[in-house]
Amino acid sequence: MKGFIIALQFLTRLPAPAIVVNDAAFARSMRWFPAVGLVIGALVASAAWAGAMIGSSIGAMAALVAWVGVTGALHLDGLSDLADASGAAHKTKGDERERLLAVLADPHVGSFGVVAIVLQLLGKLVLLHMLVDAGAFIPLILVPFAARIGPLAWAWRIKPLHRGLAAKFGSGIGPITLMIWAAMLAVGAWLYPPFLVTPLLILWWGWYVRRTMGGISGDSHGAGIELIETALLLTLVIHAA
Repeated sequence: MKGFIIALQFLTRLPAPAIVVNDAAFARSMRWFPAVGLVIGALVASAAWAGAMIGSSIGAMAALVAWVGVTGALHLDGLSDLADASGAAHKTKGDERERLLAVLADPHVGSFGVVAIVLQLLGKLVLLHMLVDAGAFIPLILVPFAARIGPLAWAWRIKPLHRGLAAKFGSGIGPITLMIWAAMLAVGAWLYPPFLVTPLLILWWGWYVRRTMGGISGDSHGAGIELIETALLLTLVIHAA
C-alpha cells in the first residue's frame, strides 16, 4: 500500500498521506503505476459521464479538464520537451542525437513543444467527444491504466539515459510485475478488444526511444504515456464507429 501511495503522489495531484520516501521505495512504487492509472481513468470517465448529462461537448471538455487536472499535466511536459528536442535535432546538420540530448536537457519550452501540447489536447478532446457520443465510459477507465504499463516495460528493458528519475525506476521492476499487469490487461482486452493493440504501442515507443536516444528518460516516459493514451482513444473510437 505504501508503494501505491508514493505512486499516487508522484503521478497525480490527489491528496494522499505524507510518508517518508527513500530511493528504494520510490523505485518500487513504479509497479503501482497502472493501479494509479485506474484511479485516473475512473475520475476521467466520471467527469465525462457527468458532463454528458448536459451535452457531449461538455462531457468531453469535463473529461479533458479532469485528465489534465488530476495529473498536473505531468506527462504533457515530457511530450513538450521531447517535441522540442526532436524538432531541433531534425533542423541540425551533424550529430542529431547529440543535439537532441542537449535540447532535451533544456527546461525551456520552445515552439515545437507548444505545438505538441496544443495538438495533443485537441486530439484528446475530439476523441473524447466521439467516445462520449458513443456512451463508451467504461472502456475510458482502462486507457490511463493500459498506458501506464508502458513505463514498467521500458524501465525494465531500456537503460536509463542519465542519472535522473528514470534511472531509479529500473531496479524496482521485474518480469513477475509485468506478467501480473499483462494478465489484467488481457482481461480488459477480452472485454474491450481495442486494448489488444497496447503491447504493440508499448513496443513501438520502446523501439523509437532506443533508436533515437539510446536510453530512456523521464521525459520519454511521459511522452510515451501521452501518445499511447491518444492512440488507445483512437482505437476505441474506431471500434465504436
